[in-house]
Amino acid sequence: MRIWILSVLLFTPIFSYGDTWGFFAHQKINRLAVFTLPPELIGFYKQNIQYLARKAVNPDMRRYVNKLEAPRHYIDVDIYGDSAVYKMPRYWKDAVAIYSEDTLNAYGIVPYHIHRVSFWLIEAFKNKDADQILRLSADIGHYIADANVPLHTTENYNGQLTGQYGIHGFWESRLPELFFDKYDLLTGKATYVAELQLYAWEAVIKAHEALDSVLIFEKQLTKKYPESKKYGYEERGQRTIRTYSYPFSKDYHRRLSGMVERRMRASIKMVGDFWMSCWVKAGQPDLAEFVDDALELQDSTFSVDPKVKVRNHEAGVGG
Repeated sequence: MRIWILSVLLFTPIFSYGDTWGFFAHQKINRLAVFTLPPELIGFYKQNIQYLARKAVNPDMRRYVNKLEAPRHYIDVDIYGDSAVYKMPRYWKDAVAIYSEDTLNAYGIVPYHIHRVSFWLIEAFKNKDADQILRLSADIGHYIADANVPLHTTENYNGQLTGQYGIHGFWESRLPELFFDKYDLLTGKATYVAELQLYAWEAVIKAHEALDSVLIFEKQLTKKYPESKKYGYEERGQRTIRTYSYPFSKDYHRRLSGMVERRMRASIKMVGDFWMSCWVKAGQPDLAEFVDDALELQDSTFSVDPKVKVRNHEAGVGG
């Protein structure tokens, strides 16, 4: 069972950015997912885009006060044997019948929890409960993004079993922060998905299939870099921290051949797909009453980050 790292000491070997995509990437994913939505939804979501981005990190914050929260962010599929990611039961009741609830919670339940939250979001839409819609939309965006991270699919989640301690924060936080402005995050319009549980598992499968590259490339590159070149020092707030150097990060990012960008783009598209699909499954309730009449859908206040290569008309803005 994994042990979550809660803090970083001064001059530790590697700066830990957190246990998931990191605040920066989670907020970007939720924000950009809004621009995939159809006209019937985008007004409501754009009016609350700041909330959706800000609250994208709430599930991470809950980990420290709720012991049930941590397993909702990952699933260590390698614990269950060879090729388990393709063989495990896709539905919770079937999985419990084989492995037991305690075992599943011990090794993570992210695809099952995504499905659970989708049911809650559908009910919130049916009830036209705007507060719940927004809270659950932000939450499910976080869990979907986590399911798309390769290191969220393995017991070796931080490289601790292969002498690569710290690779978790390196892959999912430092790389996006360094290279985000070069990413093309055009995802197209959100699409309806009938089997949301299977869709959640698709994310886990694709993430897990990328895991070997995540670990192998870092290990290969480490052999080329002396420790003094692999790491460097940066100022973070009141602390000086030791982290992966820019040259090492750039070389590793290049070797991954766009993997981080692809997983981030997949997350954005999947979040939009889930939001829209839950709304459709709820009967497509009209949320116009929650939208300020003065809101202009093309208002620059809600424009996409100019550094993001995404064309609004292709991303579903205004139809």
